[in-house]
Amino acid sequence: MADTTVLRQRAPEHPPSTDPPGRPGGLARGLLKTARPRQWVKNVLVVAAPAAAGELFSGAAWGRLALVFALFTAAASAVYLVNDARDADADRAHPVKRHRPVAAGQVPVPVAYAVGGALGVLAPATAAWLCPPAVAWLLAAYLVMQLAYCVSLKHVLVVDLAVVTTGFLMRAMIGGLALGIPLSRWFLITTGFGALFMVSAKRYSEAVQMAGAAGATRALLTEYTTGYLRFVWQLAAGVAVLGYCLWAMEEGGVPHASVLPWRQLSMVAFILAVLRYAVFADRGTAGEPEDVVLRDRALALIGVVWLAMYAAAVANW
Repeated sequence: MADTTVLRQRAPEHPPSTDPPGRPGGLARGLLKTARPRQWVKNVLVVAAPAAAGELFSGAAWGRLALVFALFTAAASAVYLVNDARDADADRAHPVKRHRPVAAGQVPVPVAYAVGGALGVLAPATAAWLCPPAVAWLLAAYLVMQLAYCVSLKHVLVVDLAVVTTGFLMRAMIGGLALGIPLSRWFLITTGFGALFMVSAKRYSEAVQMAGAAGATRALLTEYTTGYLRFVWQLAAGVAVLGYCLWAMEEGGVPHASVLPWRQLSMVAFILAVLRYAVFADRGTAGEPEDVVLRDRALALIGVVWLAMYAAAVANW
């Protein structure tokens, strides 16, 4: 009984994790968490180009797109693993990032580098084997660009915005490349500037929220002014809307058998969606794009209506 009492007195105030770093389960969970499963939803953009071209309605297309989704997820996970391994020391001094598995010691730094490197090699290699060459080249370019971002480009004004935006654009392009679908200029303009709108709106929100709290987030934000970031997201929103409207009003080569002019009508929903998203950007509360959309019912409803109209326009109903 006395021994039990001693053991209880020596018990730590905060019990250790049920999955310590030495156990395979703890390491596997740490690697999975470092791969950022919540961010995988962004890779759904691989269906954007096939959807825009009306090429989603075949089993072969879905099989190829599922493969491309998996490969892009592996490539993005490789970047997250290398990034967290590289920033482990800095993350340990951060009030939030210190809980990341690599910074917390759940995933050893060499293991994070090794798994990230393996995924970074396997993703483009598998693409070169199973997909058109352009897919492998795009994945390789994505990895090089993102690793350069982790090392130095994230500290360069404006270039950091361009790199993150290009990452979204590559996601949207790769599905079309995988299926051999030509990418229209309107698709590239709308997608690229739409991505820049959301990226710069997020940066603007971070800058607004960190005002007076130096060191609370990435140092580069202290070099941007909120006025400049506001200018960027407003400019990007305007160009994205203009590009979409030019697509919607373009009549060349499109049959006129639709019950309603869905292409033109979809402009209303698209513009409403941009204006609604801009409300959160203006308030400084535009965080992760998926969180903004899912947490606002009105924006989600507008998005569903736009998807229905866009599908009707592409299918020529």
